[in-house]
Amino acid sequence: MAQVELKNVSKSFGQTKVIKDVQLSIEKGEFVVFVGPSGCGKSTLLRLIAGLESLSDGEIIIAERPVMDLPPSERGIAMVFQSYALYPHMSVFQNMAFSLSLQKFSKTEIRERVEAAAKILQMERLLDRRPAELSGGQRQRVAIGRAIVRNPKVFLFDEPLSNLDAALRHGTRVEIARLHSQLEATTIYVTHDQVEAMTLADKIVVLRDGEVMQIGKPMDLFNNPENEFVANFLGSPTMNFINGVLGNVKKDVNLAEFLGEGIELSDVRLVSTEKTRGTTVRLGIRPQHLNLDPKGALKGKVTLVEQLGTETIIELMSPENVLFRYATSEQINLIVGQDANFSFDVRKAHIF
Repeated sequence: MAQVELKNVSKSFGQTKVIKDVQLSIEKGEFVVFVGPSGCGKSTLLRLIAGLESLSDGEIIIAERPVMDLPPSERGIAMVFQSYALYPHMSVFQNMAFSLSLQKFSKTEIRERVEAAAKILQMERLLDRRPAELSGGQRQRVAIGRAIVRNPKVFLFDEPLSNLDAALRHGTRVEIARLHSQLEATTIYVTHDQVEAMTLADKIVVLRDGEVMQIGKPMDLFNNPENEFVANFLGSPTMNFINGVLGNVKKDVNLAEFLGEGIELSDVRLVSTEKTRGTTVRLGIRPQHLNLDPKGALKGKVTLVEQLGTETIIELMSPENVLFRYATSEQINLIVGQDANFSFDVRKAHIF
């Protein structure tokens, strides 16, 4: 296990700056997930840590040692790629043993390490097979096993589940969580899937256009997003937003009055204290935090009903032509075309 530190890390391709002054500290044994939309720079940041891309500026420190001038093989890392990158002509055993053979390990130690990794991953019976004889999930386990045998200080995962179908993705995600718990290894994991981020991470790093938007524990980010981007990106279905302006602002307690489209609220929490009366803002409330209420101020006409088994999601259109969603685990009888009113606890709302 090793601590990883990024100090003012930047990366440019020509005149385009794709990673912008990232500051991050990852503790020993921590599972950190880089998450964000496609093109936000999360995979580039991982490749900088791995040494597959060179820094434009800043420092990367692994186990208290600057690694900027070290090749990937000397950084104490092992990387699992999205594409598996297995040798098709080699058996599972040979694929897992390949890097150890290059490092001149003895045949006895190679076999011990490969068999130990295979046992951890419950794939002892697959060691003689070729990649073409394996399912997608099994191939991904081979790629993970190839990383385990190296006993790295840090595991790096670059969207390892994106090639799997929904059922395999869930099963492999559970295996990765179990593996991390068993090995207690420092792990950095890249994904665009917020479900993976929320379920796997000790700490999430939300990225947008090469910048860190927020860092924190999954539920801290979910419950206390610092900006509209994080609020909208984390959570399914996405957060509802209502345009409005601020009324009275109580800066001493960080609360304000909100005057919006058909809604007036008192004592809503301000995300930023740099707000004054009359400021144009957006109020955010999660679909799960709405309550059906005949006297509720939020009104809408049902446009879509999605029955998902454990959850029902209702899409509605407000009189101001603003689309919003209501999500509930209860059985409800709303139908398309029906009018409904909602209320919500202002303590669960956010002003951006």
